[in-house]
Amino acid sequence: MFDTVTIAYRGAAYEIGRGRDYYAIWAAGAPRSQPLESWPETPEGWSAAWARFVGMESPGTIAPAGRNAEAPATGARQGLSRALGAHAGAVTAAVLLAAGVALGVAGLFPAYLGGSSLAQQPYNLVAHVIYLAAWTASAALIPLGGTRQRMGALLATGVSIVTFGLFFADAATAITGGAQAGAGLVLSLLGWLACAAGSAVAFCLRPAWTTGPASPLGRPHGSQLVPAVLLVLAGLGAAAAFAPAWDSFTLRTAAGQTQTLTAGNAFANPGLVIVGDVAVMLALAAVVVAAALWRPIRHGAVLLAGATIPMAAQAISALVQVGEPASPAQFGFSSAQASQLGLTISSGLTPAFWIYCAFVIALMVSCAWMLFAPDQAPGPMAGRFATGAGSGSGAGADAEVEQWHVAGSGPFDRGARPGARDGESDDDDLDDSDSDGFRGEGESGTYEEFGTDDPPAGTVRPGTAPPSRPV
Repeated sequence: MFDTVTIAYRGAAYEIGRGRDYYAIWAAGAPRSQPLESWPETPEGWSAAWARFVGMESPGTIAPAGRNAEAPATGARQGLSRALGAHAGAVTAAVLLAAGVALGVAGLFPAYLGGSSLAQQPYNLVAHVIYLAAWTASAALIPLGGTRQRMGALLATGVSIVTFGLFFADAATAITGGAQAGAGLVLSLLGWLACAAGSAVAFCLRPAWTTGPASPLGRPHGSQLVPAVLLVLAGLGAAAAFAPAWDSFTLRTAAGQTQTLTAGNAFANPGLVIVGDVAVMLALAAVVVAAALWRPIRHGAVLLAGATIPMAAQAISALVQVGEPASPAQFGFSSAQASQLGLTISSGLTPAFWIYCAFVIALMVSCAWMLFAPDQAPGPMAGRFATGAGSGSGAGADAEVEQWHVAGSGPFDRGARPGARDGESDDDDLDDSDSDGFRGEGESGTYEEFGTDDPPAGTVRPGTAPPSRPV
């Protein structure tokens, strides 16, 4: 199988660039099918490759390959334009989220449903406060840029997607006449809408190193396959356990007679309310599957956290509610009638609730595992490579990153372009685009120093932080 190779930087004796799914170093003038060393196509892999490259090369000889060496002014303009656009998008997303949180806080105090405010109902209040706290954290992360911006966007997106059904069910309760809507419901719905819009804007912001339509989804393999399958099963289990009744009430008369009733079955509601509850279940399942496939896996963990937070809030809300005294009015009795009959009511939770809690805890454990699990990229892994060798090693030089040894023929032959004649290698440094639709950084004129949008002036100095990844 043939792959396109893009050379991003060149020194006196070595070159560094990107294949279809890896970063590698080649000897200058050597066939592209035989890289000296290669690394997974991840931010950590690029940092390790760059650290190794500047440690191997002669100082002062490294320069961008292709048009960038001839057009630094164009690269500067493109980098500045992209930086300004990303900054404006981040500010817009943060402002929308902050406005949504402000509306949500304002919605806690007026009447929500049935004449009672959220602030008067602790079990409802705690859930809404948890949603608002998650959106607030996202609004704080997004303006910081880089990885923190992406994590803030994924966190807000997960929360917004799952809470859509919850807010829809509340609105449907008012629409179907189940309870009278108040100003608190209107403000809370507007707050969700603003937060969802901010989440969408932040989610669409592309990382600085991304220049093509790359998908963040990838199939887990190796040691990650079993945990990913268990994660999906836990998500489906939590979604299914969300539907049955959670609340259990035992009515006991003065004569010792008892009757147990359950409440909260999602499918015992009016049709529109059922739609909202089903939307919650479908959204949770979809986000959990996406999180299991997301790459880097740590970003998938943040997306999973965003979906898990509202579901955990529902469990906490149920626990708070069961600690409150049950009202006889829930069963059609006034307080005077209940006292006359000697009626007492005790609250509890059904087994379905505890099963739901077990699945939510499994999601939390999976989230913690994903935060610390190493990223894997397709292909044979051959040992570990410490990137601290050589003077001038860049960012991440003390970390260990998987190193690939890719050479020879077979599925990792990097010889020629797709469709090239036998013996013709992809020796061009930077064509207009790779065959997979991605444009290399070495070609696009947008070499940024790591963490900034400023292009290097002339040559790239060994010992500096790695530039943005070629894609």
